[in-house]
Amino acid sequence: MRTILLKGNWNTQEVWLDGKKLNPAPSQKVRNHSPQGFNWGYSGSGPAQLALAICLELYGEEKARKEYQDFKFKHIAALPQTDIHILIEV
Repeated sequence: MRTILLKGNWNTQEVWLDGKKLNPAPSQKVRNHSPQGFNWGYSGSGPAQLALAICLELYGEEKARKEYQDFKFKHIAALPQTDIHILIEV
């Protein structure tokens, strides 16, 4: 198990993973769920984009493609629709 720090600004939809700002573009090249970028706190397209971006950083493309929807439901959909600053066990 690994612990990651996930921070997000609700107003700008900017997200940082372990202090690194995530850019939605690389994940959108793999699967463009959300042209608007990231979101959290529900199980739609913005959270799917965020989950894919996180999984790409953590696991690489092959495993990310397999895991990101489960990651979305387990970790991203349940987040509050506010600024976030949380530790997640992955």
